[in-house]
Amino acid sequence: MRSIYGFAVRLCKQKSVADTEVLSFSADLAKVVRAPKWSDHLVELQSNKKREAIMPVYQAPLRDYQFILDEMLHIYQQDALKGFDEIDPDLVDAILQGMADFSTEVMLPLNSVGDLQGCKLVDGKVITPEGFDNAYRQFVDNGWPTLTCDPEYGGQGLPEVVGIFATEIQTATNMAFAMYPGLTHGAYAAIHAHGSDALKQKYLSKLVSGEWTGTMNLTESHAGTDLALLRTKAVPVSEGVFAISGEKIFISSGDHQLTDNIVHLVLARLPDAPEGVKGISLFAVPKVLVNNDGSLGAPNTLYASGLEHKMGIHGNSTCVMVFEAALGELVGEPHQGLRAMFTMMNQARLGVGVQGLGVSEIAYQNALAYAKDRLQSRALSGAKAPEKAADPILVHGDVRRMLLSQKAFNEGARALVGQQALWLDEAERHSDPAKAKVASQLAALFTPVVKGFITNRGFNACVDAQQVFGGHGYIHEWGMEQFVRDSRIALIYEGTNGIQALDLVGRKLLSDRGAAMQQWSALVTEFIKSHSTNAAMQPYVSGLMDCAGDLQKASGYLATQAATNPDIIGAASMAYLELFGVTALAWMWARSAAVALAALEQGTEETAFYQAKLKTADFYMAYWAVQGRSLRKQIEQASEMLTQLDEAIF
Repeated sequence: MRSIYGFAVRLCKQKSVADTEVLSFSADLAKVVRAPKWSDHLVELQSNKKREAIMPVYQAPLRDYQFILDEMLHIYQQDALKGFDEIDPDLVDAILQGMADFSTEVMLPLNSVGDLQGCKLVDGKVITPEGFDNAYRQFVDNGWPTLTCDPEYGGQGLPEVVGIFATEIQTATNMAFAMYPGLTHGAYAAIHAHGSDALKQKYLSKLVSGEWTGTMNLTESHAGTDLALLRTKAVPVSEGVFAISGEKIFISSGDHQLTDNIVHLVLARLPDAPEGVKGISLFAVPKVLVNNDGSLGAPNTLYASGLEHKMGIHGNSTCVMVFEAALGELVGEPHQGLRAMFTMMNQARLGVGVQGLGVSEIAYQNALAYAKDRLQSRALSGAKAPEKAADPILVHGDVRRMLLSQKAFNEGARALVGQQALWLDEAERHSDPAKAKVASQLAALFTPVVKGFITNRGFNACVDAQQVFGGHGYIHEWGMEQFVRDSRIALIYEGTNGIQALDLVGRKLLSDRGAAMQQWSALVTEFIKSHSTNAAMQPYVSGLMDCAGDLQKASGYLATQAATNPDIIGAASMAYLELFGVTALAWMWARSAAVALAALEQGTEETAFYQAKLKTADFYMAYWAVQGRSLRKQIEQASEMLTQLDEAIF
């Protein structure tokens, strides 16, 4: 059994620290959840004559993580999954608490700094905002990049279902900063899955430790989603070495001073490549060449020619990258680059979905704190705080609607993210190949939902949180407008949400005759049957049944209509993605309600926590789940119309 002390030993091993320091570190890791750190600056600022920028507050939802991991997903009873016997609640709680402490104390204070300063291109080199380099060194020194990586290359080997919540905490506190290690993990995953042994030995230990970072280079100015138009060339130079020439745009973390080297994964065409996407290969192209002994050699012939001027995530260096016969090595087989790159992209799409959740969560927490303190008008039914000049705006119905909508979304999406991560773990670690295959199918089905639906609705939640602040939400000092700007990119990169919707309908629903969909439908049906006789569960079972029924009808409609009118897939796909997401969260909330009811029936000291879960589940079914019907009607009544309209109408 992996202990907290053992975890501390592994994190400290590379630093050769003394035993006493290890003991101290393990004690720090074992800290229990601290009391909320809400400051009283919200009230103070209302009376201040001078405007001062204030740092948003954040409290990692540690109790919710415990609820999902232990009570819903039962990760400590997953004996059939390799490595799961090495985790326990104390270890997981310590890791997430440690991540929460680091993120709130180190990353959060840099969020506004990064936004205001942005990255700079100076003498051909990219410089990150003030404090980012020191924070990154601490991030690496604490061992945070290693959590879910392969122990063979210095990783901790922890499950993805644990690591994904550590990622949420990072993203919530500083989305731009979290992108540097996030993309690195994707590069690690691609090389780990598809690279040769020599390539793994050259790069993985440095990527795992965070000493080097990684990027993905797909997009060209003329070729975004349509990679068949890609022009970057790869010419053989020597055995296993290629010269890469071309220009890539929108490259997140493309250049910076945080590490001594950056490993770029670049899509390019070999001279004998067939046309289209079947002729694309993937190459590992380092910023600095690596000698045979692992030491750094000469700079490679690549550079950042410019920085993109963006709406948000200013603290991340989004670069135009130029490769001038830069030396690189093949990742995977020739002309199979998309297969290898999709390993990284699917990892990134889960990460982007978590970005939608993380920023939504911190926006909600600050909107809630503000709504409790901001005095404005009286409740329509009469004063609720007669001793004050006005009531807190939390008494107003529309403010409550916005806040509870955010809360219901965040907690439901968090449970879905946990379920998705567990499927990924099952696909990789399950001892039964048949069950591993099913988990892989389910994870593939839900990838566009996690990326597309959660970022769609997460952005909307950020807008609602901003709205709670009124005019204060529109100015920089309160931090809310940054959350809106930062979260907006999540709907666009790693495949726009329109592409995610097309993937869901065209590939996941129709191309495999709905095999994965049937697997998930069986899980939903089984859940409904198991709770059909429980009177207390009826509101949740009924809401789930309504959503599932509408999704089934919409799926049938698309399957029938697409056979004669393929254009209907594109016309209906976004509404279908939304309907799927609403149904998926109804499933998660019904499951949450079942856990909460069982805990209350058995007796618990946390009555308030479980009752809050039930009340939020009630709201989800009354406010969110009912949207399924209108989305289904939209698919059935508007989709064909869109395909028939003459262009002159527009």
